[in-house]
Formats: sequence, structure tokens, C-alpha cells
Amino acid sequence: MNAHLHHGEALAFLATLPNVSVDAVITDPPYSSGGFTRGDRMGDIVSKYVRIEQGNEVDFAGDNRDQRAYGYWLTLWLSECLRLTMPGGTCLLFTDWRQLPMTTDALQAGGWIWRGIVPWHKPASRPTSGRFTASCEFVVWGSRGGMPVEGNVLPGFYQASAPRDREHITQKPLDVMRKLVQIVPKGGTVLDPFMGSGTTGVAAVLEGRQFVGSEMTDHYFEVARRRISTSEQGYRDEVGDQMVLRGEGECA
Repeated sequence: MNAHLHHGEALAFLATLPNVSVDAVITDPPYSSGGFTRGDRMGDIVSKYVRIEQGNEVDFAGDNRDQRAYGYWLTLWLSECLRLTMPGGTCLLFTDWRQLPMTTDALQAGGWIWRGIVPWHKPASRPTSGRFTASCEFVVWGSRGGMPVEGNVLPGFYQASAPRDREHITQKPLDVMRKLVQIVPKGGTVLDPFMGSGTTGVAAVLEGRQFVGSEMTDHYFEVARRRISTSEQGYRDEVGDQMVLRGEGECA
């Protein structure tokens, strides 16, 4: 069994895990974003994040915090994840442009060394006349202390469309997640406290890593359990997510 899944609230679950028991935290937490004001953020999930409703969107918890509460909450669980991570291990978390400053601050407040930002560019993003297109989300990443100069060379930029047949409103492309988990050595353990539909876990299993995940919403826990179990049984990868990797010096 390469995956161990927990159905419940993330902070309570993290408190039960032993010190220095994982190699990396790779997660896509709720952004509490989708607008410029507190009123915008208090909107329902579908209206904030879904351009064209598919009829299968299910709400998820924790996405309606105001800015100060969001920063405190990030710092709480990032601090707990630091305790769980091996020295030299890493933390990667997704965010959008609105929450990028808060996320980089919280990562450092949680005790991590901030290492940088990796953009994920979505080619089909909706343009807005007279403005720059908000076509990227971002992976903010850091490490627990110093890192050895060894291992895989990973891209600093990913281009991929969001999954067409997603099972979660904010589901990330499997191909991108498979590249991200490669920051962990083969056989190492990836932790995702907000696993949603389980894409991080699927990627970890397919890339030969161990996985520990938690999800609070009943529906998404069952989706994650099914998808990760299917991957463990050796079924073919999901299809439909196209990715272009760009090397140093190349432009989108």
C-alpha cells in the first residue's frame, strides 16, 4: 500500500503525525480568493471559480476566510508541516495572484526557507479587454533548512490546460503534479493535507512515491480514495492533460 488517506480536518490530522515523517508537502489549499473584497470571497465556490458550469461541481470547505484569517491559518498548518518534514525536505503549495504575497509571507512565517515561485500557465484563460490576462497560478515553494545540490533538474515553468473532465472545481493537471512530485526521491513520502480529488496522491503513486493525504469534504474524500486506489492497482494514466515544459531562457 503506497497511500494512506485520512477523512477529516487537516490541522487535527497533522497533529497526529510523527516528527520528520515525510519528505515533502505538496498541496493545493483553498485560496480564499476569487475577488477583491471580503464580500467577493464569501461567495459560493462555483460562482467564484467556474467559468462554465458542468453540472457536477460540489462545494468544498475553507474558502471563505478574510485576508487576515487566511494568513494566520496558512501559518498554522505550514508550521505544523515543518515539524513533519525531514531536514532538507520541501513544501510546495499552489496559490493565485491575489494571494501570492500572503502565501510567500506565511511560508516564511511558518519557518520555511522561501526558495521561489513556479508559474503554471493556462493557455485557455479568459482575456479581459484593456488588461493583462490573469493566465497563471503559482507554486510557492521552500525548504526546511538547507537543501543538498543533487537530484532531478525540474522546470521553473509549466504550461498546461486545466483537466477537461475534472472531478473537483480546482483540480490541477495530472501531468504537472507528476513533475512536481519528482522533487521527492523515489520511495520518499509526499504529504497533502488538502488532497481534494486526490491528484497529488495519484501523481505520487504513479511516480513511485509514498503518499499521505487528508480531505475534509465527504464527496471529495471518496473521489480521492477511488482515484488513488485505481492508480495503485496499475491502471493506465488519465488522459487529456497536455503539458509543455519550457527550459531556462525560453518565453511563453
